[in-house]
Amino acid sequence: MLMFLAVFCFLLFWSGNRNIVSTVNLECKLDLKAIALQARNAEYNPKRFAAVIMRIREPKTTALIFASGKMVCTGAKSEQQSKLAARKYARIIQKLGFPAKFKDFKIQNIVGSCDVKFPIRLEGLAYSHGAFSSYEPELFPGLIYRMKQPKIVLLIFVSGKIVLTGAKVRDETYTSFENIYPVLTEFRKVQQ
Repeated sequence: MLMFLAVFCFLLFWSGNRNIVSTVNLECKLDLKAIALQARNAEYNPKRFAAVIMRIREPKTTALIFASGKMVCTGAKSEQQSKLAARKYARIIQKLGFPAKFKDFKIQNIVGSCDVKFPIRLEGLAYSHGAFSSYEPELFPGLIYRMKQPKIVLLIFVSGKIVLTGAKVRDETYTSFENIYPVLTEFRKVQQ
């Protein structure tokens, strides 16, 4: 019952702030200067960064396109959007005359955030869970909790807001929240 409640709370307070990072191999060498000159919404400054930065509006994403043919796609709100965006970037590269393929698409990281709607005693949590926690409020206001199973990093703030990162599939974020929710309720700050 507690796990059902934890997942329900997670879904209820799961904010729209999500980011999916994926990679794909276009399996061809690319002339980045030519791409930047011909494509809209593309920028290339080889002195600053060794990739073309390209953006599309739907789904709103950014791609880093490397001369090796490797591409990183960021900013999508779901796994499906990430794949669709990566396909659109590959199609743009094809239309520019490169023999781009769409190989080895992989979700590399899922970042999400939620709010448990109660304040948390971070000092107590850090003390009790020292093996998993790092809390240096002078350096960073959040507690960094490195969960072993699933292998997820949670940034936990005194306000009750949480950022979850490192997941490869969405269920890992749900499982990590199920695991951490009872711990957070244990360190709930009592309002006066």
